[in-house]
Amino acid sequence: MVIGTHNGTFHCDEALAVYMLRLTSVYRDAEIKRTRDPKLLDTCDIVVDVGAVYDESKQRFDHHQRGFEEVFGHGFATKLSSAGLIYKHFGKEIIANQLQLAQDDSKVDSLWLKLYREFIEGIDGIDNGVSQYPNDIQPKYRNRTDLSSRVGWLNPAWNEPFDSQTVDAQFAKASQLTGEEFLNRLNYYGRSWLPARDLVLAGLSQRTSVDPSGRIVLFEQFTSWKEHLFELEEALTVPAFAKPFYILYPDETGGNWRIQAVPVSPESFESRKALPEPWRGVRDDDLSRVTGIEGGIFVHASGFIGGNKTKEGALKMAQKALEM
Repeated sequence: MVIGTHNGTFHCDEALAVYMLRLTSVYRDAEIKRTRDPKLLDTCDIVVDVGAVYDESKQRFDHHQRGFEEVFGHGFATKLSSAGLIYKHFGKEIIANQLQLAQDDSKVDSLWLKLYREFIEGIDGIDNGVSQYPNDIQPKYRNRTDLSSRVGWLNPAWNEPFDSQTVDAQFAKASQLTGEEFLNRLNYYGRSWLPARDLVLAGLSQRTSVDPSGRIVLFEQFTSWKEHLFELEEALTVPAFAKPFYILYPDETGGNWRIQAVPVSPESFESRKALPEPWRGVRDDDLSRVTGIEGGIFVHASGFIGGNKTKEGALKMAQKALEM
């Protein structure tokens, strides 16, 4: 089997597209042919990012042709690059293979959408020149550390050799770079992020046993909760008056407990109900005196998080904060 893509300067999208294809059962051992010669491309089994054709039945996946406006769907509106095209058509197989799941497992669907949102869509947007922000907003700093930029730096500079052997070798490095990051992200979402959802669902469902108000969620182990909490609240149609204000969980390393205020949205720095103002910026014994609760460690100056030496102390802090 042979995967065809264009020669010359390379970009993140086709570097990743090629790597992803080699994660499929059909193209696992395929060779790479980098050329713009139509006759040579016609000899390839699949072609990405070149050829001016998008036709799944012919295994042609270019996005540069006039009139191409394909998007991922499912609420996403960013035009696809070759990475997005390959992921759209082969992503579920890749996810299922890597995590040893059946393709029709609902987890595969969840991860397919999650990984597009968090990883692939940004590559599509950058390659197609889709700005993240309205043009009238001036960025406060430049960011050239994203994956697309790092791939770009692997192209030879203007005063370095640009023969096909050199560029092809650099393309192989770029493809490996993008593929390793893709797999790392997939493994995180599949083996850590998704299992956390079950823990958050259990905590959300059992919160009235922690406190009758339903405003306090307790996790017996630390987990990534924030994004899942908001999604589950929506899925379970939790009314505003019953949404939790505080999350309690053990510190990952110190053996202490944390009380964290739930933000108004996953990306917000504003809390639904910050910890009381008199507690903010106070530490240790002074905090215990102010709260009237033993074991105080700290409360952040903004009131979004605090700590106590015990689970019981953290719970008392949350309950008292509800009353203030």
